Amino acid sequence: MLVSAYLFAVLIGITLGLIGGGGSILTVPVFVYLLKLDPQLATSYSLFVVGISSLFASFQNANKKLINYKIGLIFAAPALIVVYLIRKVLLPMVPEKMFQFGDEMVLKSAATMYFFAFVILLASYSMIKGRKEEIEKVDKKLNYPLLMLKGFLVGIVTGLVGAGGGFLIIPALVFFAKLPMKEAVATSLMVISINSLIGFTGDLQYLTIDWKFLLIFSSLSILGIFIGIFLNSKINGANLRKGFGWFVLAMGIFVIIQEFFK
Repeated sequence: MLVSAYLFAVLIGITLGLIGGGGSILTVPVFVYLLKLDPQLATSYSLFVVGISSLFASFQNANKKLINYKIGLIFAAPALIVVYLIRKVLLPMVPEKMFQFGDEMVLKSAATMYFFAFVILLASYSMIKGRKEEIEKVDKKLNYPLLMLKGFLVGIVTGLVGAGGGFLIIPALVFFAKLPMKEAVATSLMVISINSLIGFTGDLQYLTIDWKFLLIFSSLSILGIFIGIFLNSKINGANLRKGFGWFVLAMGIFVIIQEFFK
């Protein structure tokens, strides 16, 4: 199981390097269903793995001068505050037995995974539908309020389920910040790295972290990042994203079935 998880770590990195997102969509199910970790700990580990991997990808993008730091920080500011408060304050307050639904008790762990499934189903729709690679060149002021509102929403998603939210960030950067696609993907990875690592620090006070495992897993994911960046120029990104979208759709259905028949 551990060897399989490490192979998935490389795949997670390759995914991030190739399409600029999607790492947490693989990370959380690997931790929960393959390694049998509690969903709360799994989302925390996911934040670290995706955050540190995206950080290394951002270094590569910075060398290529693809990151728009001003736009990225404006977007990240509300997101990182929300992520940190959810991880540090809100989630520890939520009881393991949340509420009664008919004859069944809804547990915090199950609610986390159902919400995660909902998020990745939205992500699959975004990937399958595809993105417009170019936007109309209209002389308009950047929509900062909408950009920050989208950042706030991404912060909620990242905080609750440990997902970086690249499928939400990239369209926002393209349509509200008027960034070209390559610049939006690079800036998205910077935002993901900031949000994820800040969110992870909110967990440190009340979770016991297996640092040896987490650092090995993250190192393999970083290796995958470099493989993904290398392959990026050799593979049609649009077709790859759509194919991965169908995989993500299957993953969302798998998570729902797993939780429903527990």
